[in-house]
Amino acid sequence: MSNVKDMSLADEGIMKIEWVQKHMPVLEHIKEVFKKEKPFEGITIGSCLHLEPKTINLGLTLQAGGAEVAMTGCNPLSTHDDAAAGAAALGLNIYGWREQTDEEYYEAIDNVLSHKPDIIIDDGADMIMYLHSKRTDLLSNIMGACEETTTGVHRLKAMADDKALKFPVVAVNDAYTKYLFDNRYGTGQSSLDAIMGTTNMLIAGKNFTVCGYGWCGRGIATRAQGLGANVIVTEVDPIRALEARMDGFRVMPIREAVKISDIIITVTGNINIISGDDFKYMKDGCMLCNSGHFNVEINRQDLEAQSTSVKTVRESIEEFTMKDGRKLYLLADGRLVNLAAASGQGHPAEIMDMSFAVQALSAKYILNNNGKMDVGVMKAPDDIDYEVSSLKLQSMGIEIDSISDRQKEYMSNWQEGT
Repeated sequence: MSNVKDMSLADEGIMKIEWVQKHMPVLEHIKEVFKKEKPFEGITIGSCLHLEPKTINLGLTLQAGGAEVAMTGCNPLSTHDDAAAGAAALGLNIYGWREQTDEEYYEAIDNVLSHKPDIIIDDGADMIMYLHSKRTDLLSNIMGACEETTTGVHRLKAMADDKALKFPVVAVNDAYTKYLFDNRYGTGQSSLDAIMGTTNMLIAGKNFTVCGYGWCGRGIATRAQGLGANVIVTEVDPIRALEARMDGFRVMPIREAVKISDIIITVTGNINIISGDDFKYMKDGCMLCNSGHFNVEINRQDLEAQSTSVKTVRESIEEFTMKDGRKLYLLADGRLVNLAAASGQGHPAEIMDMSFAVQALSAKYILNNNGKMDVGVMKAPDDIDYEVSSLKLQSMGIEIDSISDRQKEYMSNWQEGT
């Protein structure tokens, strides 16, 4: 059962799915193991992820393990309609299309939940939140969930602190093979790809401001610097601000940065990073975009209130004419630029290979430990991280050393010195 935009796009979607499969060797290895072992036989898995070829491959991996899989998108602008149609043709239950209304978005989440999943895989925690507010009748079915993003983990930890969370959640985002690679290299490359593809503008020589220096911010700043930008970082955390400075970037308050910025990208996971009077100080022609999960980092309402007209000047680019004649440009409606912009393809397949391998193995961990985990948010087990990184190295033809028994003995004996 599926509800997608156009099933005639299925063949094109399947070609894109097959392409990413060629570049996701770790997940393909896990898929082959799952085919033999069928760990999810009789289990239903519901997911709320960006519906594009790489996430579809995760769904197919879980399906190969015997699961009934139902999927919807976690952002109204990130679904690839051809991939969604291809997934439906390959037997997944798909609910979603690009440019859903808010009502359609939550209806699709409800449709996934109508399959009564045993395990949830979420990106941003919208499905988990919906379960706890609108579908409490299904809470007793849930063995546990996996959460993909920094934003979602923050929401769920706050929920757990308030004793509102009703089942265990594995913070896949906190796995080393996720945030060290996906957040840094994936977000870095895909965000710059989308900005360049959407605007057709040169990055070199421009003042490029990155709001937030977490792992995603680090990746974006590094990639922008590599393209020749003069990178500025804004932060509220003194340790991260100091790190950014020692990494070679200029560090200053947002109010000062906006005065000289040609491009500003927010990547904090928080609300109103660019808002209010910030827009009054921006240069004519400044381009604004976001790579945080929700479209709350750039306050569109404040921007509209200070403008005299708004028009689309290029696909995924809106021009706001300010009262003094300056023109500011908002990309992808302030949503995830690397996925919501027309040119956005998301993270490279080689990066998501690791992230989704962690997802697949974490789902199996939840199944194997059903009833044994405490309610709350836990990091993905280190064993999963080591397995995924080892498989990734093997796929790249890289060998590493192993520690000897003598070295193990030395490291564990506090009495042995030089």
